[in-house]
Amino acid sequence: MARILFKGGRLIDPASGVDTTSDVLVAKGKVVEVGTGLSSVEAETIDITGAVICPGFVDLHAHLREPGREDEETVASGSAAAARGGFTALGAMPNTDPVCDNAAVADKVSAAARRAGLCEVIPAGALTKGLEGRYITPVGEMVMCSAGVRMFTDDGKGVQDSRILRRAMEYIKGFDAICAEHCDDAALSEGGQMHEGYYSDLLGLKGIPAAAEDIALARDLVLARLTGVRFHALHVSTRGSVELIRQAKAQGVRVTAEVTPHHLILTDAQLQSFDPVNKVHPPLRAASDVEACRIGLADGTLDAIATDHAPHSPEEKEYEFELAPPGMIGLETALALMITEIVEGGVLGLTELVRRMSTLPAGILRLNGQGGPVTEGTAANLTVFDPAAEWVVDPNSFASKSRNTPFKGRKVKGKILHTVFGGDLVVRSGAIAAEYEAAVSAATAMAGGPR
Repeated sequence: MARILFKGGRLIDPASGVDTTSDVLVAKGKVVEVGTGLSSVEAETIDITGAVICPGFVDLHAHLREPGREDEETVASGSAAAARGGFTALGAMPNTDPVCDNAAVADKVSAAARRAGLCEVIPAGALTKGLEGRYITPVGEMVMCSAGVRMFTDDGKGVQDSRILRRAMEYIKGFDAICAEHCDDAALSEGGQMHEGYYSDLLGLKGIPAAAEDIALARDLVLARLTGVRFHALHVSTRGSVELIRQAKAQGVRVTAEVTPHHLILTDAQLQSFDPVNKVHPPLRAASDVEACRIGLADGTLDAIATDHAPHSPEEKEYEFELAPPGMIGLETALALMITEIVEGGVLGLTELVRRMSTLPAGILRLNGQGGPVTEGTAANLTVFDPAAEWVVDPNSFASKSRNTPFKGRKVKGKILHTVFGGDLVVRSGAIAAEYEAAVSAATAMAGGPR
């Protein structure tokens, strides 16, 4: 493992309440020293003056598609996208083929991540076998396997049977794991293509009412209070859901919640283009819902920012709108979009943004060595970014295998410079380190070797 000295950066470490100019020395997978005026003749020194150094980001919600749809994404390519986005850990959703509803699949995903060596991947287990909503999965087996599953969800669909969900919550509580729900009343959302409202009427597309999310979430919160389980609301998108979570927290329910960048930025007006790249589930909502989500993020009702990174092949997203699958990628644009829209828009300060993308999600998953603190002896999982750097989103430059982002061509602010995972510099100057080093070697060779 390399010995690296980061000099002159702004250290933002919410876990220890630090926001100051500092040097950070990394060696043997650990943070060795933090302070000003540090030096080391043995270390590679990287000047990060003007940049921020912070705990690596943690994404609670990403789809890596492996096993089953390696044409869309693999654990390796998704890990590369995560690292380039500043993430050092992520939760991989279980709607793969086969479904991650047993220890064998969970261990396969975890092993693939270890081989890639670019970020920590924690597989989420399915709540029900085959995501069919009928039989509870072997939760204990998955919690105790080498992958160490910590979250259980049928993401992509909600568990419709209240009795099954209650029993699953009771089972999960026994292991102090998380029950996470995609809150959706299928009877109300079935066949829906976008948010039900003015634009669905205008465009003649069947709508998904906000009530489909609100009703399901209300039931889930009642069951969470009944069972005492740790409950997590995935990709919250409606004004009603924000208020329900706010009330539940006031009542002492053990609930956390996430919101995605696209539900904080885009509205259902995007669908006027009929471009399936804007099709997601839950759908892009009305401007009033976006504003409510921003308020909920600002006041702490919504705890974390999660990408819901959902890769799809170009062919799938080129289907006619009603046949195209929902989902958009987000690992490589999350930070920049949040700085551009949420920090520059006055919703959160930069320090609080780091907390919502790193420290808080790491705490929800109870990940050791992630989310800080950045102090002597702690694991070296770090992100360095330039909050002022401007760039234009170009999906053709992404590490992800997929290109389905609605933010193509958008000018944004905030760029990942370096990512350190387990003490290794896995991203250097915005590129995967191995690719960066290969490019430097090639350029040197073309120039006739070192001078």
